[in-house]
Amino acid sequence: MSFIKIKMTFGAFVLALSLWLFLISNNTYNMVVDMPIEARNLSAQHALNKEVPKVAKVRLKGTGRSLFKSYILKSFFPNFKLVIDLERISEEYSFILNDYFERYPQKISIPSNFDVQYVEIVYPNSIQISLDEYKEKIVDVVVNANISPAPGYTMVGNSEIIPRKVKIAGPKETIEKINIVSTIKYDLNEISDEIQTKMILNTIAEDIIELTPKEVLFKQKIEIISERIISEIPVQLKNVVDEVQVFLSPQTVSLTVVGGIDFISSLNPKDIYINVDFSKWKPSVKFYPIQVEAPTDIIKWMDLSPQNIELIVTKSIE
Repeated sequence: MSFIKIKMTFGAFVLALSLWLFLISNNTYNMVVDMPIEARNLSAQHALNKEVPKVAKVRLKGTGRSLFKSYILKSFFPNFKLVIDLERISEEYSFILNDYFERYPQKISIPSNFDVQYVEIVYPNSIQISLDEYKEKIVDVVVNANISPAPGYTMVGNSEIIPRKVKIAGPKETIEKINIVSTIKYDLNEISDEIQTKMILNTIAEDIIELTPKEVLFKQKIEIISERIISEIPVQLKNVVDEVQVFLSPQTVSLTVVGGIDFISSLNPKDIYINVDFSKWKPSVKFYPIQVEAPTDIIKWMDLSPQNIELIVTKSIE
């Protein structure tokens, strides 16, 4: 057996022996444990400006067995806590914890079957309470998500957030600075089906800001990528002047669009804006390039035919 294994075995033996002596001993010991803090009776017209510490380190006294039992079971007993009463606080107040619980021992809640006694607060020494006027506000929701469709798929249309606005409530000074609430970060990868998922809102400062509701429904269409030829798309003439009469030849074009299969299937020729700019017309030039403005959900367009349009001007500009 190596020297390291001998040390580990000996250490485990010493620990087990110490624990056994601690458990069977009827002697009184002190032990420091974390004890939850509950701030209660806050006026409906006020809100906390900053979070109250969740726990305090408290020294307890009891037999070895009682202290060990308390340490193991404390997380399962919600009535194991320290209570701070905010009923008479109007704006700010500093609770000196040892003085406060000496004056109000009934605010120390320890189950009787723990068979231990409270001794003192070890940390923190005090808690500063700061209150502000309670305020509610409606703000927009922003989704914080990276969405990566699977190969051969694409996102189509605008995403939908239900509800798009939520209510926040808390201290007036803080609430007035908040204009949006975002979801927690989501990474949605290799997506090949429509997204419809609940997203949790970022709670900001959980203990002082209330959110209603705490989550939203996020929807996003995902479609397989396909392509389609669209014909008979009318050509528009822009920047034409009244002094001339202009004919286009041809008056329609065709092209191929690439995008989500259901989306491109629903397109009609007028959804694509094809135009020629008459401001570039010159008597010596017959053919002019076409400008294409396609819907944003089209991934790309190609195979435009024809690529140039002839402008026939029947009356000269004077």
